[in-house]
Amino acid sequence: MLDRIPDKTVKAQTRAVMHAAYRLAEKEGMARLKLHATWLKTDYPDAAAGLIEGLEETFTVNRLQLTPALRRCLSTTNIIENPNGAVRRVTHRVSHHRDAAMALRWTATGFLEAEKSFRKIQGVKDLWVLATALGRNEKRVDVEKHVA
Repeated sequence: MLDRIPDKTVKAQTRAVMHAAYRLAEKEGMARLKLHATWLKTDYPDAAAGLIEGLEETFTVNRLQLTPALRRCLSTTNIIENPNGAVRRVTHRVSHHRDAAMALRWTATGFLEAEKSFRKIQGVKDLWVLATALGRNEKRVDVEKHVA
């Protein structure tokens, strides 16, 4: 979205508005971004449209009321992009796949390589907050104890 703004000053201002808005509560942050998009619309209609596009979805983490560490970790695409980058590194010289199964094996190999460098996510101790927010905090039944 920011790449659609050639003016460095306006780009920096938009970046600052976005960072501030994502730290606010959902409704207030969305209102700030809509107001900024209205301001951008006259000179940079593509940037304004990009700012509004998917606005509801971008505030999902805010809506869940997660801890700051979880919010920071889950607000980026790093969790997805890191393993995808490893797959690209592993498969970059493979130019011909015999079949779909071979492509899947190379992809799996890339993900296994990526797994070697995984670290705990920031806020790992607060994952129970995420589970509760998603409604998955039911008590788990130990199946082995209930099997006669």
